[in-house]
This record gives sequence, structure tokens and C-alpha cells, in this order.
Amino acid sequence: MQVYLIRHAQSHNNAVMDNQAERVADPPLTEVGLQQAERVAQYLKNSVSLEEIVHHPVHERDNTTPHTITHLFCSPMYRTLQTAFPIARELDLTPVVWPDLHEQGGVFLEEDGVVNGKPGMTRAEILAQFPNYILPDSVTDEGWYDVNKGIEHFSDTMARAVRVVAELRRRAQMEDFKDAKVALVGHGAAIDAIIKALIHNLPSDRYFYWHYNTAISFIEIVEDGVVMIRYLNRVTHLPPELIT
Repeated sequence: MQVYLIRHAQSHNNAVMDNQAERVADPPLTEVGLQQAERVAQYLKNSVSLEEIVHHPVHERDNTTPHTITHLFCSPMYRTLQTAFPIARELDLTPVVWPDLHEQGGVFLEEDGVVNGKPGMTRAEILAQFPNYILPDSVTDEGWYDVNKGIEHFSDTMARAVRVVAELRRRAQMEDFKDAKVALVGHGAAIDAIIKALIHNLPSDRYFYWHYNTAISFIEIVEDGVVMIRYLNRVTHLPPELIT
């Protein structure tokens, strides 16, 4: 099974990182972010997949081997829902919301010196903007994030990454799924944790697999669960002025 890990496009919070007073709990994409999301979608639709073409003899390579992604998952955070939208449109896929892909820390906001957990978008709010997205039962009329957690503990982030990887490994061994090409639209710290879980490097906060906005990492899970990292943090779909 092939796995594309795609970080969301630039969010409002990314853009105001040096001014935490302007931070919001569940930020939307910026105008730059919307352009990045369109760029990565067009890249996945129209560009040659080097990982596919390399398996063909040189004399048979005709530069028409596309990225043929078969499944698209995203976290329930607004910025990933938005990033997945043009990808789904261009690849004719139906996004499946996977709550365990959400960013480290969860949905929270500091108000009057107190950090409060927020519920995230409700089921109705998500479906109003993204009516064809498939939502699990855990996305309810009250939201999806447990506000009692406040800021999610680091250990909970690691546990979620382990669950995601366990599910990927399980599916990779299924006869009707082992040849799937899965895209996960997630977040910087969450993707870092997933990669570490894939290569049995959890827990660790002493190094970080960095991803720019809409950067792609490509990993294969082959027979017996062996993991092959093909590339990390690729942003060849972005011009220099859109790399953030």
C-alpha cells in the first residue's frame, strides 16, 4: 500500500505565528493557503508520478504515469477539510474524515489567561460546507473534540499516531486494499508522529520530520508490514513565493 502524507495548506495561525493574540482555535486557510491547496491538487492530478514511472524500463517511459490515488482521508480540522477539497475535486475522490489525524494539542484557545478546549466544527457545520465528506459517528452535533482535554497531552498524540499506523498496517495486508494508494491530509506535528510510529521511533520529541504547507511525503507499506520511505517534505508543486 502506498501512503501519501500531505500537510495542510497555510492556515491563519501559521500566518500569525509571531502574534499569538491573533490565534484562533480552528483556523481557516489564508489566501496563500487556498492557492497552495489548488497547486497540490493540480500536481497530484497532472504531474508524472516518479515513483510509478521508475518501475518501467526507460524506453517505455512516456511521461504519462499519473498519481493514481484511490483513497483520501483528512482530519476534522477546518484547514485540512479545506485542503482536501480541491484534491478531492481534481481526483474525483470522496474524502473520509478521520479524527485521529488531528493536530497535536487538539482544538483550544487561551482566553483571559486560561486555556480552554473547544469542540471543533459540528457535524452540521462540516456538511454545510463539505456535503459529500464522509463523517464518522464521533463527529456529532456538538463537535468532535473533547473540550475537557484542554490542550491534548503529548502522550495522547503519540497514542493516536500508533492507532493510525496500526490501521494502515492492517489494511495493507488486506487483499482488496494492499494495492491502494492512500492520501492522508493532516498536520505538521501529527504527520511527524505518524512517521515515527511507522518506523518505531515513538515517543521522541528530540527531532522532528518537518513539513512545509502542502508538502508531501511518500511511504510504502509492503509485505509483512515492511516500511519503505521514498521521500519526505516534497514541495516541487509550489513556486518559491508560495512555500511557507
